[in-house]
Amino acid sequence: MTSSSPDQTRPTSLPGPPPECPAHAGSGSTDGLARLFGPEAAADPMGLYERLRAEHGPVAPVLLDGDLPAWIVLGYREILEVAGTPGRFSRDSRTWRWFKEGKVPPDSPLLPMIAWQPVCLFLDGAERDRLRLAVTDSLERFNRRGIRRHITRFTHQLADGFAERGEADLAGEFAEQLPMLVLTQLLGMSDDFGPRLVAASRDMVAGTETSVASNEFIVETLAELVRRKRKDRGHDITSWLIDHSSGLTDEEVWNHLRVILIAANETTVNLLKSTLRMVLTDPRCHASLAGGQMTLPDVVEQVLWSEPPLMTIPGRWAAVDTEVGGQKVAAGDMLLLGLAAGNYDPAVRPDPTTPLHGNRGHLAFSSGPQECPGQNIGRAIADTGIDALLARLPDIRLSIPEEDLRWTSGWMTRHLASLPVTFTASRRRSPAPPDDAAGDVPAPGGPAGDARGGSAVTGPRPAAGFPVPPAPPFPPPAVPVPRRRRSWWGSLKAWLRG
Repeated sequence: MTSSSPDQTRPTSLPGPPPECPAHAGSGSTDGLARLFGPEAAADPMGLYERLRAEHGPVAPVLLDGDLPAWIVLGYREILEVAGTPGRFSRDSRTWRWFKEGKVPPDSPLLPMIAWQPVCLFLDGAERDRLRLAVTDSLERFNRRGIRRHITRFTHQLADGFAERGEADLAGEFAEQLPMLVLTQLLGMSDDFGPRLVAASRDMVAGTETSVASNEFIVETLAELVRRKRKDRGHDITSWLIDHSSGLTDEEVWNHLRVILIAANETTVNLLKSTLRMVLTDPRCHASLAGGQMTLPDVVEQVLWSEPPLMTIPGRWAAVDTEVGGQKVAAGDMLLLGLAAGNYDPAVRPDPTTPLHGNRGHLAFSSGPQECPGQNIGRAIADTGIDALLARLPDIRLSIPEEDLRWTSGWMTRHLASLPVTFTASRRRSPAPPDDAAGDVPAPGGPAGDARGGSAVTGPRPAAGFPVPPAPPFPPPAVPVPRRRRSWWGSLKAWLRG
């Protein structure tokens, strides 16, 4: 998460782990330790977590990229302990011993996610509280109705791109596009930035060799956005962060915009994919929805338990020599929170097949003082977007056997590579008149704004490799939200009977 652009090539070999690393208990070797970057983790991350749990218990030693040692916390209670005690487990990554000793190369794919920045995610105490308050207040100024208007509008715009074909890949053509389109509106950006930011954010989170360049593109784009909003405020998160009583600097503003953009997009994309897959393939889900026993928000919560959007998140750094889960952790050690493993901890969930309707005790959005403040925006994008899509295409169905679906994995995420579907082809919707554009509605006391959530931003030139879409001569017309429609439940039941 750095703002610099190191002009270096990735080294062919990285420094080995320092001697006497606590993550391998003084063995002096990395032999036998699991790597979170590698083929085993990519092929079956949950299987890896369960093997680690069986071998080491709720806290296990692992290796990160470059064979840098760390701990992964797998136990539900232990994750709550680490996340909830900042006095023992700090968020300040500058305390990581391998940073201090220069063991992390400048182009490490870890850096975009763990290098220190002046944001609440990497701070403790009063300074964290000051910045966290600004983020929370700004996110809460949107009301649910206003956000859902954006979601519905963009859902129909995306569906227009494939409705006439009678087939689509809902992963690439819907789930990977919708969250960023909504988020760019909430931040006060123009629509055309969505596709480029989608590509950059996913590349960065995956930890590829180009993740540093992707991070630079995001940083430059958001810094330019803040400069423009200083001159021309709007009804958007950027303007509210600038004006907040916490007195954020420009650097603090764009850094927090980056956190919101990356975290919300990556988690919501994966949540959309997993929820769509469950709705299309799980007979229990079909029966419950059709019988009225399970709402779409209930399905979303079940997915958050079973397939959390982020498998593992960095991180905490031990502030003192301590112990957790039976492991002695030295000051300066990194700890990763294994959210997916924690959700399946047999100590709190002995039967993972038991439905968890209405239970929000999962770890999908972390826990403690750093619990995700924008989680309800992600929930709204998932349930509203899927509701609108299924109302538009009520007979949608998976076009390949479920066992042929494929996933791709990074060190933090696992997501569907594609979700091919077929449906009865339908005609594109007619554009709405300009005065029907769906604008956001401020919460009581919020400022009035323009209907498109702030002024458009042209932004800087992107990093090499990202396409630059031509600037539209005028804002694209909004797709109308249907005022009357057949209920989603009725459509789904008709589909199941057919």
